[in-house]
Amino acid sequence: MDRGGHTLFFTGYARLPAGITASEMYRVVGVGLEVDARSGEIVDVEATLATSVGRRFFRRLVKGRRLLEDFPEIVAAIEQRYHGNAQKALVTALRIAHEKYRSYLSREDSN
Repeated sequence: MDRGGHTLFFTGYARLPAGITASEMYRVVGVGLEVDARSGEIVDVEATLATSVGRRFFRRLVKGRRLLEDFPEIVAAIEQRYHGNAQKALVTALRIAHEKYRSYLSREDSN
């Protein structure tokens, strides 16, 4: 979804546990978030998970939420509903992307 150039892109990466399919393919999980610059709403999201059903499920848990205000609820939803082996890595990667977003907001506020 194009918002007329008013979106930002943030990423986070975390090591996957050994012995799962995704770690054989990627070694790390990557999470990419497209965020509306004005509202902080996550307008699109992708994760490097091994299965398309896992990627779609993760997207449904995250997309449409606000990265700053809804972050605790996003993490809680993943911890309560996503029971794949990559759960902790996904949460860690999201935390990294969340911190990048907070850093961006801090820089914008100081300008």
